[in-house]
Amino acid sequence: MSSVPTLPGIKSQMVQTPRLRMHVLSCGPQDGEAVIFIHGNASSSTFWEEIMLKLPAGFRALAPDLRGYGDTEDLPIDATRGLCDWADDIISLTQTLGIERYHAVGHSLGGMLLFTLVGMDAGRIRSVTLVNPGSPFGFGGTKDEKGTPCYPDFAGSGGGVVNPEFARRISIGDRSEEDPQASPRVVMNSFYWKPPFRPAREEDLLSSLLTEKIGPERYPGDSVPSENWPNVAPGKFGPINASSPKYVGDSVDRFLAAAPKPPILWVRGDSDQIVGDNSLFDLGTLGSLGFVPGWPGADVFPPQPMLAQTRYVLENYQAGGGWYREVVIADTGHTPYIEKPEEFMQVFGPFLESNR
Repeated sequence: MSSVPTLPGIKSQMVQTPRLRMHVLSCGPQDGEAVIFIHGNASSSTFWEEIMLKLPAGFRALAPDLRGYGDTEDLPIDATRGLCDWADDIISLTQTLGIERYHAVGHSLGGMLLFTLVGMDAGRIRSVTLVNPGSPFGFGGTKDEKGTPCYPDFAGSGGGVVNPEFARRISIGDRSEEDPQASPRVVMNSFYWKPPFRPAREEDLLSSLLTEKIGPERYPGDSVPSENWPNVAPGKFGPINASSPKYVGDSVDRFLAAAPKPPILWVRGDSDQIVGDNSLFDLGTLGSLGFVPGWPGADVFPPQPMLAQTRYVLENYQAGGGWYREVVIADTGHTPYIEKPEEFMQVFGPFLESNR
């Protein structure tokens, strides 16, 4: 069923939920304790397969393709709901499969999604593992640890800031390395992990990246003109608008108010160029480096302090009765569970066991 070859031991299936038809990879005992793995942007469930097969005994791994990715039914993403379309899809999937409680694991965009999911489904979540998550306040357009917007219209975030050539090359299934600025293969090998690392399953992971659905209501989504630098603000559709602070920010309050508060493990690579306090995918960083003309300066639009924002929110979560631990894996980029799976499991495995 999967359009991307799977590892031995991984099952591929389609699950019809009340919301949409979802493609799900799984392994482990049918009656095992459920662990839901949520992938990031420009990827799919394929990215989680190696870790799924390494779970401790008694756990059942399930990795869905999110709406807009992989082999899940191609439906639009209503960005004005923030990340709630995806959260509702995950909750509906677990209910359809008869899963009463589950552990949630999310990478990058999928990690950002978990802040919303906890706010909506905390009573059913046993534990949360954030892997190089995007900021809980959203991606782009904010300037301090509290997520203060640079502009009232959140200019500098959303679908209009995506390189359109990268999206075009995904749409045609480009597997070349001819354009270092927009080739999906080059972007993946330059930013998903720390060079010169290249994964053994490079071709399958590239195929996974290329499954992202492209268009004005898909990736990267629409945009609206703005009088504020860089003259584009978020539209209403697609994953990059959905992850804009314009629509995501309210979920932080719900996350902090969640009861009960599942324990949280935050794992990240020390050399991440996508999510960090000087992200090379953030216009504040790119403007300060001179790559985007007209930058209004650090007082108006500094690099987004993504790590500081995540730490600020998690510290407030802990002050409110929750618990979190931050673990940094050395010499590793945006995807430590692929770069250093054994080292990742040394932290993740015991965390799962301790929260059975």
